Amino acid sequence: MVGVDMPIGLADRGPRQADLLARAYVGARRASVFMTPVRAAIEADTHPEAVRVNRGLAGAGVSAQAFALRTRIREVDRWVRRAPFRVVEVHPEVCFARMANRRPLPRKTTWAGAETRRRLLADAGIVLTGDLGPAGAAAKVDDVLDAAAAAWTARRVLEGEAESLPDNPEVFSDGLRCAIWV
Repeated sequence: MVGVDMPIGLADRGPRQADLLARAYVGARRASVFMTPVRAAIEADTHPEAVRVNRGLAGAGVSAQAFALRTRIREVDRWVRRAPFRVVEVHPEVCFARMANRRPLPRKTTWAGAETRRRLLADAGIVLTGDLGPAGAAAKVDDVLDAAAAAWTARRVLEGEAESLPDNPEVFSDGLRCAIWV
């Protein structure tokens, strides 16, 4: 079981319900959940082309951040189909919102935000202290916390304790079940 912070299941038109529900779930942190472009926009070669395609099929443009991730999104799209284990989509801010019983959290890039998330993980049984070796020396603090939140959710899915947004995952022409797990 693996949880990844990347879209799984790309809409053909319109927004993914998973993204809309995740934005609502995190409340004030909703800007941290970007709207996944439709498949045709992910396959576009340029940002202006992706914006044009997405506006036509989903009624909205494509953020520079989302367009910059298109190569990774395509890699995950190919990888998840042949993974020898179950792979689910997670969003760290949704995970942390769940751990905090949906109380507002400080931004993850602040000391208060990082410390709050580290404490939430520790309360959930994931203790991140001390030297994390070469990975800890290379990784940013918020990336380590996000990876731990993804692992927390993957464990919850495996144990049958997690919920999906939406309750009944959408399935688009790509055949993948589209939901963000928490």
